[in-house]
Amino acid sequence: MPRPASDLLVRVARADEHRAVGALTVAGYDADGHLVRPDGTYDDRYAAVIGDVATRAADSEVLVALDGDRLVGTVTWCPYGSGFAELARQPHQGELRTLSVDPDARGRGTGRALVEACLEKARRAGLTEVLLCSLTEMATAHRLYLSMGFVRRPDLDWSPVPDVHLWGFALALPPGDDGR
Repeated sequence: MPRPASDLLVRVARADEHRAVGALTVAGYDADGHLVRPDGTYDDRYAAVIGDVATRAADSEVLVALDGDRLVGTVTWCPYGSGFAELARQPHQGELRTLSVDPDARGRGTGRALVEACLEKARRAGLTEVLLCSLTEMATAHRLYLSMGFVRRPDLDWSPVPDVHLWGFALALPPGDDGR
């Protein structure tokens, strides 16, 4: 029986884990069909981007969730100024990206634990808004974000390439809420 999410360890990924974290990220997206273009072809370019953890980690924080010594999830936290951020451009904003959970470890709170870790980082940094964007078809992720207080922000919606539509979400954090 899997342990509850409260037993998960969430921490910054080590350089020697980057390859495994990249593989997990790609596997999570692939398992849900999110690496298939609207024309039915596999999106090798985007798979390479999300699989390249070393580049993301250069100016963002790649977090991992571990169940014992098993890698079960990952997310990228983009503080203000991160080149990997797509939406957060103001000093009061941070962004989370590339949330992915091992397909065999889903349904026990790993995604929630990773998002909570990002929110904790935002609070400690004194940020007042956390943003994210998500493919329109990522319904499971949308339910998670909404359950955590994020709201849909259509003004943040965008399309990185034709036929790929991303929905924006935002969570306001109270000023002075440093998580302590």
